[in-house]
Amino acid sequence: MNFVQPIRDLNKIEEIKNIFLKQSYRNYLLFLLGINSGLRISDLLKLKVGDVRNKSHITLKEQKTGKTKKFPIYNITEEINFYIESMKGDEYLFQSREGSNKPIGRVQSYNILNKAAKKVGLSEIGTHTLRKTFGYHFYKKYKDVALLQELFGHSAPSVTLRYIGINQDMIDEAYKNFKL
Repeated sequence: MNFVQPIRDLNKIEEIKNIFLKQSYRNYLLFLLGINSGLRISDLLKLKVGDVRNKSHITLKEQKTGKTKKFPIYNITEEINFYIESMKGDEYLFQSREGSNKPIGRVQSYNILNKAAKKVGLSEIGTHTLRKTFGYHFYKKYKDVALLQELFGHSAPSVTLRYIGINQDMIDEAYKNFKL
């Protein structure tokens, strides 16, 4: 299994957003919701329009853990409302072009993300990159590993820091300033 990284560079995040805006609003919203919610891709892909329409929060049962999670989306409601304006409540938010009202799959979401990441020069990117990017920037802004650990449902702060790549950043920084 390949270890994927968060997108650390805010400029790269903006470049990817712009690629998706030119390519597909569905892909743009998948990326935007992923990096702003911290949800696993499996939970993002099962969202339906009714889960987000006229809501300030999304409440869902996490597929992996079975736990109920509630989180705010008011920072991206404008983008969501624009996208779902003509959609029905029972439609999947991230529909596949194949079949009738089916969500895109994990593999397709991986391909979508990877193609855009390569265009901006990023590697070690996968579907967990969205969740890790949220965690990385949340930690950088608030420095609250306990809250982030709770949001992710991790067993220990060390697990959270390793997951979002902060440990690697600290190791890299230590090596950069060390010479015998």
